[in-house]
Amino acid sequence: MRWLIVFFSLLLILLQYPIWFSDSSLPSAWRLQSQIDAQKIENQKLEERNRLLKAEVEDLKKGLEVVEEKARTELGLIKDGETYYQVIDNQAVKRAEVETTVNKIELIEERFSLSPREIHND
Repeated sequence: MRWLIVFFSLLLILLQYPIWFSDSSLPSAWRLQSQIDAQKIENQKLEERNRLLKAEVEDLKKGLEVVEEKARTELGLIKDGETYYQVIDNQAVKRAEVETTVNKIELIEERFSLSPREIHND
């Protein structure tokens, strides 16, 4: 009787091995399923992007409004009789002033071959 239990236990282990450890095992199938799900999500994003691009192409083929909008936003073009307003961010202006000052200091240092210590010691 004991040999029969050992035999069936070994048989059970041998039958379970491919389920858990082979190339077509359950963990491998679970990994593949998660990869499939991720790819489906990626495909949906790309399909939406393609749909938007197709709609944009159709708009470009049929109407001039999209062409005009692209010219305005990407090229900064304006129509005759229109007034162009540019909103400037104060922080951007301050950053530009700081960069200009730094560039001037670097130019002076290069021109006179002075190090920052020599400038401050004088």
